[in-house]
Amino acid sequence: MGDPHRVGIVGVGYISQAYLRTLAGHPRVTIAAVTDLDPARSAALVAELPSARALPLESFRETGVETVLNLTIPAAHASVALGAIGHGFHVYGEKPLAASLADASTILESAAAAGLTVGCAPDTVLGTGIQTARAFIDGGGVGRPVAASAVMVTPGHERWHPNPDFYYQPGGGPLLDMGPYYLSALVHLLGPIQSVTGAASRPRDARAIQTGPRAGERIPVEVPTHISGVLEHAGGALSTITTSFEAVRTTAAPIEIHGETGTLAVPDPNRFDGEVRVFPLGASEWQPIPIAAGYVDAARGIGLIDQINESSPRASGALALHVLDAMTALLRSAEEGRRIDLSTTVERPDPVPLLTADEWSAG
Repeated sequence: MGDPHRVGIVGVGYISQAYLRTLAGHPRVTIAAVTDLDPARSAALVAELPSARALPLESFRETGVETVLNLTIPAAHASVALGAIGHGFHVYGEKPLAASLADASTILESAAAAGLTVGCAPDTVLGTGIQTARAFIDGGGVGRPVAASAVMVTPGHERWHPNPDFYYQPGGGPLLDMGPYYLSALVHLLGPIQSVTGAASRPRDARAIQTGPRAGERIPVEVPTHISGVLEHAGGALSTITTSFEAVRTTAAPIEIHGETGTLAVPDPNRFDGEVRVFPLGASEWQPIPIAAGYVDAARGIGLIDQINESSPRASGALALHVLDAMTALLRSAEEGRRIDLSTTVERPDPVPLLTADEWSAG
């Protein structure tokens, strides 16, 4: 298996705890360095992780760091990633890859020139939910896929997040925040997207934080908070997507794939598992599909493990760039009132075979 891969974390806020539950103590990884804008947060994490030192990014090399895990807010994703690449580190980051397509392209170009690898969340699509659905589609379970729908609605993250400002700033909003889960899943299931048509709205100019020490404080809303779109896949299928911070609840499945011989209900792509169900043509009820593929019992950080273990990482920067291209094109389409062809494409990532926790921990 070799020595553990040494990782340095930039940004140890809310989401870092989810990653640490997977990575801290994992046999394939050593957390060697951490940094944060708040030195107290770095110090607190180092106190829990004897392997780690609190250092600025430019000093991570002192600890043998090989990959930087970028868990900053979206507006900082590009600057941190480029700084890490500039110091010779591979990068794995939270989604989106960057707040703009131009910045995301620069990240990949800089990494390629330096011979470095870039990976990006979401890695939920590598779990048993999406991967079992993909295996069923690829095995002809619904015949030729012709359409899909993806729906994500919530009243807004200010209801649970104590510092939700960035969700309503450039780089945020329901599409850039939650869309990567759904669009990454759709690319895994149906292949790349070639064009989009979108519509968007921003019903409110401000939102009130509802939890934590800032409860009651109103924050500005600078981005659309309800987006709908049509995606044209290169393989011919049409997908519709709705992402919203304005809706209370829906009865729609997170994702449905409609094929010539059946409809597949796909679980929440913001989760690693979940039941996959099929309604075959001529049937009278939904039928469950047994787990057949994916990382079993996976959690956030499995994409980084995959990047360490695989020559062709599945949660790749190329996929993240393509998804960001689709999302920014949807927003631009909504502004300009026209269909937009994407400037990127990507190969479908390799499927994930059924891998138990013991298997993927061993590498």
